[in-house]
Amino acid sequence: MTIAPLVRTVTVKTTPARAFALFTGRMGQWWPKGKTVGAQPHVDIVIEPRPDGRWFERDADGAETLWGKVLAWEPPGRVLLAWQLNAQWTYDPDLVTELELTFAARPEGGTQVILEHRNLERLGDSAALLAEQLGNGWPGRLRDFADLADTAD
Repeated sequence: MTIAPLVRTVTVKTTPARAFALFTGRMGQWWPKGKTVGAQPHVDIVIEPRPDGRWFERDADGAETLWGKVLAWEPPGRVLLAWQLNAQWTYDPDLVTELELTFAARPEGGTQVILEHRNLERLGDSAALLAEQLGNGWPGRLRDFADLADTAD
C-alpha cells in the first residue's frame, strides 16, 4: 500500500529566516499544550539544530519524550525531520516517516511554508487511519505556527 504524501501550506508575514527560526526554535510556544505525546503537558518542544539532532518534548519535571530526529538542517530554507511516532503515538526508533518543511519568500512579501509528511505507509496496518488523522491535524498546527509568526517580535 502506498499513501500519498500529505502536503499543507501556510503563508506568514515574515521572512524565510525568521519563519524558519520560529518554527524550529520556538515550537514549544506555538504547539498547543496537551496536544503532544508526553505523559504531562510540554513546557518546551526542542529540535536540536543539526543533522542527527533530537526532536523531543520536555515537561515541567524535565522528562523528555522523543518524537524523532533531524535528517537535514538547511536554514533558512529547509528542515527535514524523522517523525518516529508509531500508531500508538509512542516513539519507535525503527520507524521513520519524513516531515519536510520548506520556507520560501513570496514576491509580494511574507513567506510560504510548505509542510510535506511522507512515507506514511510505513505506519503499518493503521497507516490509512493515521494519515487521515495527521491530514486533519497539520492544518491546525500550521495555523498555530502562523499565529505566532504573524505576531512575534
